[in-house]
Amino acid sequence: MEVDLTPELRLTESDRAMLEGQRGPADQMAMRIVTRMAAVVGAERLMDITGAHIDSSLYLGEATLEFAEMLADRGAQVKVPTTLNVSGVDEAGWQEWEVPANWAEKARKQMMAYERMGCTPTWTCAPYQLESRPKFGQQVAWGESNAIIFANSVLGARTERYPDLLDICAAITGRVPAVGLHLTKNRAAQVLLQLQEIPVELQEHDSFYPVLGYVLGKIAGDRVACISGFAVEPDEDQLKAFGAAAASSGAVALFHIPGVTPEAPSVEAAFQGREPEERIPISMDHLRAARKELTTAPGTELDMVVLGSPHFSLAEFQSLTPLLEGVSKHPKVQFLITTSRAMAALAEKAGLLDPIREFGGRITLDTCILTTPMLSDHVRSLMTNSAKYAYYSPGLLNVNVAYGGLAECVRSAVHGKIMQEDGIWQN
Repeated sequence: MEVDLTPELRLTESDRAMLEGQRGPADQMAMRIVTRMAAVVGAERLMDITGAHIDSSLYLGEATLEFAEMLADRGAQVKVPTTLNVSGVDEAGWQEWEVPANWAEKARKQMMAYERMGCTPTWTCAPYQLESRPKFGQQVAWGESNAIIFANSVLGARTERYPDLLDICAAITGRVPAVGLHLTKNRAAQVLLQLQEIPVELQEHDSFYPVLGYVLGKIAGDRVACISGFAVEPDEDQLKAFGAAAASSGAVALFHIPGVTPEAPSVEAAFQGREPEERIPISMDHLRAARKELTTAPGTELDMVVLGSPHFSLAEFQSLTPLLEGVSKHPKVQFLITTSRAMAALAEKAGLLDPIREFGGRITLDTCILTTPMLSDHVRSLMTNSAKYAYYSPGLLNVNVAYGGLAECVRSAVHGKIMQEDGIWQN
């Protein structure tokens, strides 16, 4: 049964019980925030979710810690299975970096607050790598831009872009505004990007997908896009890198690739029978220009290679290991991989971490260099295979960045200088 709270937003009796405090102060606080946001976005009703992924778990200062502890102290408990995004600190290894002890302690307290609320301590920006990931058609409330675009586009689950603090309120109430990408009508593609004469060799290369995603984000902005013309079928890690780039250079939360993504067996299905607002050809000139933009380093000086944004998967560990055989990194270059505790455990069991240690590499769990003050001021030049890292690092870390494929990153770490290869990009 639904009851009218305002002329615009209809609430169920259960919603109203939470709003009036009958389910406790934490539920009341969370429902007040959910209904306020529902009014802002013009929702007519709320809807159930089956899961959540919380970006608010990241310590960003006193306000985020106070908010989390306020909810936990009021007895908040999540009503749906809820995973946690990266934390503000690697609990087990933060002392090895430049993280201030005060920061680490506050980040740890915020982590504990979310665990007290019943969240699963996954601490990863790539919750889709877990067995608990949602299935096609499930309604969820996910934070973290790359997770949102992957859930919508690759898994076919349905989530809006949930910002920090609203995401945990959705998990506590189990309810969200019925708007945006939760609704079928809003999931139709709006713009069509058509790949033209892109060599198959390049489409098979790992460095292609982050660059194409970067192009997509700049063109599409926050629109739903369809991309046609693929000659190969990208795997999940390639789709991960593609989506993360598009969600960084733009605000893309859903893309369709005909024959690959669940809702797009064809271009026509992606557009739900409508005509594209815009058709944009994508040529090698677009891709070469984008690849050039992702490198801001003025020369070949190299202090650090960073991999794992989004978090490194088991398959990526498997791809990396053969590249490390018989070589060691240059003594002046740091080699860092960020990943989750779950993927690290699987990689350890498979014997994939020892080769990285023998190479001279380091592994950081549960966090990200973009979100924790772990880097020394001496690190001025990074190389990465992540368009997301390449896009954000100059502004957030005040460093120069070079972009390259996985093999280029390893080769650069071995030789102690940035070594980019233009071969497949010149066809």
